[in-house]
Amino acid sequence: MNIPQQDVVVPLHALEPQASHWREVLMVLPAAIYTTDMSGRITFYNEAAAELWGHRPRIGQDEWCGSWRLRWPDGTPMKHEECPMAVALREEREVRGSEAIAERPDGTRVPFLAFPTPLRDRSGKMIGALNMLVDLSTQKKREESQQLLSAIVESSDDAIVSKDLGGIIRSWNKGAERLFGYTARETIGKPITMLIPEDRQNEEPGIIERIRKGERVDHYETVRLRKDGSKVSISLTVSPIKDSTGRVIGASKIARDISERKESQHRILMLMREVNHRVKNQYAVILSMIRETSKRSRDSLEFEKQVRNRIMALARSHDLLVLAEWRGATVFELLLAQVKPFGNEDCITMSGPSIVLQPNAVQYLGIAFHELATNSAKYGALSAFGGTIKVEWTLERDSEGKKSFCLSWAELGGPAVAEVTEHGFGKIVLEKVTPTALGGVGAVTYAPDGVTWTLRAPMTYLEASAEDDERGPELIAAALS
Repeated sequence: MNIPQQDVVVPLHALEPQASHWREVLMVLPAAIYTTDMSGRITFYNEAAAELWGHRPRIGQDEWCGSWRLRWPDGTPMKHEECPMAVALREEREVRGSEAIAERPDGTRVPFLAFPTPLRDRSGKMIGALNMLVDLSTQKKREESQQLLSAIVESSDDAIVSKDLGGIIRSWNKGAERLFGYTARETIGKPITMLIPEDRQNEEPGIIERIRKGERVDHYETVRLRKDGSKVSISLTVSPIKDSTGRVIGASKIARDISERKESQHRILMLMREVNHRVKNQYAVILSMIRETSKRSRDSLEFEKQVRNRIMALARSHDLLVLAEWRGATVFELLLAQVKPFGNEDCITMSGPSIVLQPNAVQYLGIAFHELATNSAKYGALSAFGGTIKVEWTLERDSEGKKSFCLSWAELGGPAVAEVTEHGFGKIVLEKVTPTALGGVGAVTYAPDGVTWTLRAPMTYLEASAEDDERGPELIAAALS
């Protein structure tokens, strides 16, 4: 219902009999109040007005308003003769709730509402006006805070949801929509339990009980349901919502998706287990190397050098696996890593399909490549000018469709080679250790123009997708026995 506004006129004669009494009352009122005559000169102001303006205007001299400067609500300058009091005097009417900004001498600005009201004498003639100013600073700050908070909530990547103490959803931001898949329309007014898996329904009563006590639930890791039925790992923070009296009336929830973190933790755990397994495997291989090298070394310096070089070869294979997060390494990468320390990798040509070897194959093929490169640098193609090494590998299928890995290391242009009859560590590695670990067969031939090593093994032992054979140490022990 619309009620027409009427001028509220304060008759001056009603104040005259007790002028001093009313003056005292106006002086102590918390609201800013001042009066002017018809020409706009200020005739009175109370302490609240002086505080709002930030200075004391001159009685009978300053006009319209006691503000040092005035501004419109948008911040642009306002002339004093344009202020609400000037309008009320000029048009001889009251002005209700006109907004403006008072600028103090120190530069601070105070938004306010003005309520100028005509003052009349006994005959009804308007002789001035009384104005009350309502400070809007607190209200404006509250509105700005609410707007800022609303903007933060809406722009947050986290899901922010509020609910009452009955567990009914009351607000739902865009982050919640992205995380859970529901729109605000689909969730507001519905129970929060719609997001909780059946096996975790008992979590909600405990959370509500803590919220009723005014407690906060910090970084509680749990699982919730998306609209499509999938589960998502979240970190949940729940805080009580209180009314103006301090009574808890609900709760706000901030949910952060921690799926990637959980996945990363799982990968790290699996990697640590893998490293633990690999380290134990490496220990067994190293111990076998030391034992066999010691049998064939005639002096301690030679023994130390051979063991050190072989351990470094294992370390190079290990580095490749670490860089690939234990997924494996290609034949090309492995060959290059093992031959590069000898400084003549330009003498080597490599050709074959791109094959990612599983960790076990990387380790044992790495040992073989190291022994071949070491022998070549001492006695073979890498020890002579113009010597070359050709490494080729192919994939072949048998009549049943099973794939085999076939590799050939052939040296040309090196010193004349005599067949080795003594079963040194390198020969054992090439003919027994590596082939046995990869489930295949290997052979070393000593042609006059250079050494050739061939390996044939089923791809089930070499492919990165294959199960890693954990029998390596046992196979080595058997091969070396």
